[in-house]
Amino acid sequence: MSEGGAAPLTPLAEVRARLAKLHPQRIDLDLERMQRLLQRLDRPERSLPPVIHVAGTNGKGSTLAYLRAILEAAGLRVHAYTSPWLVRPNESIRLGRVGGGVLVGDDELIAVLSHCERLNAGAPITLFEIETAAALQLCAQHPADVLLLEVGLGGRLDATNVIERPLASVIAPIGIDHTEFLGETLAAIAAEKAGIIKRDSPVICAEQPDQAMAVIEAEARRLHAPLHAAGQHWHVGIERGRLVYQDDRGLLDLAAPKLFGRHQFDNAGLAIATLRAIATLRIDHAAYEAGVAGAEWPARMQRLTAGALVDAAPQGSELWLDGGHNADGGRVAAAALGDLEERVSRPLVVIAGMMANKDAEAFLGNFAGLTRHIIAVPIPSREGAMAPAMLADAARKLGLRVEIAASVEAALASLRRLAYEVPPRILIAGSLYLAGEVLARNGTPPR
Repeated sequence: MSEGGAAPLTPLAEVRARLAKLHPQRIDLDLERMQRLLQRLDRPERSLPPVIHVAGTNGKGSTLAYLRAILEAAGLRVHAYTSPWLVRPNESIRLGRVGGGVLVGDDELIAVLSHCERLNAGAPITLFEIETAAALQLCAQHPADVLLLEVGLGGRLDATNVIERPLASVIAPIGIDHTEFLGETLAAIAAEKAGIIKRDSPVICAEQPDQAMAVIEAEARRLHAPLHAAGQHWHVGIERGRLVYQDDRGLLDLAAPKLFGRHQFDNAGLAIATLRAIATLRIDHAAYEAGVAGAEWPARMQRLTAGALVDAAPQGSELWLDGGHNADGGRVAAAALGDLEERVSRPLVVIAGMMANKDAEAFLGNFAGLTRHIIAVPIPSREGAMAPAMLADAARKLGLRVEIAASVEAALASLRRLAYEVPPRILIAGSLYLAGEVLARNGTPPR
């Protein structure tokens, strides 16, 4: 044990702790630090496999999961860089292999981070920037057919926005989030997201609020980037429980997504539209079918069916996990719960933990018509987490019955003491950081 009784850090955690200390004193979005390190790494971003770059407020991770599943079903090797990770940093970097990618191993990740640390030579840089540079270095070193690159925050000044000519730029649904960095209006936020659009490269766009769509259309015109917009150039819908996609090339009738919720049909449609917009890709119907039906993405309306927390919940209850943390994220989770209620009615309890910079009232308001029982919990060991008392105040303003628990385990123990005629449906939500804690404590980390 280390000083104070804490468990000693793993070698990977030690490296990341050192790198975190390099953070610039002033928090800003700026590509200058990233460009400096990439130059010292001999420009790995210019030796990457063809890149599909994905931005958006909600749904970009799920869209990327569909892209990966479809491309892998087509027999291609697919690198993927995503954020944030849930349980282990390795989740952010998936290296393509024939038959399916693998998460980067500890030894290889430590080696590339240490190499970046040496070349950075103590200069100010954020942890996300140096990890992104390391990911690009790894993806340049390993052969693959495609790299799926998820924006961390915004787009225009995000550390991933160093690709000069992507195969495609993808913009998932845009909403209000991270206003301290991206602006307080949809138009301002859309301008940051649209910063990933590159000259002459196709841009594929989900349905957007009018304010956001106008900004994306203007930027696509300015850069002569062919625009493929949902509702205009392609359509996706649900017919007899199946996903039906249509564009000017024809119609695809596919199995429903494995990921739960009506919004997942839209995310899958965005992935399909992206692949059909790339002239150099030839994906057959079987790969689309297998990819849509088989894609997995943890902590997005994920049903937990086994594990320590499932065992701790009231017997016979359903336990769901969702990382949604803003108004739109709450809206799609609530819609999914509404669909579940129509199929099998159960009392709903929401166990929520959030970060302090989120709008708790806007998030929880989505559930006011579905439940009157909220349990506010802390997010352990996370700087900047919202105090449960503050979260509880937001719930009370909505007329919700709320209690505070010291942990998710304590919340589940409280529910076990209640006498339910029908075992409850329990949603744990409000933060991807909380979702990561839940998966770790349940013993079911992402594979």
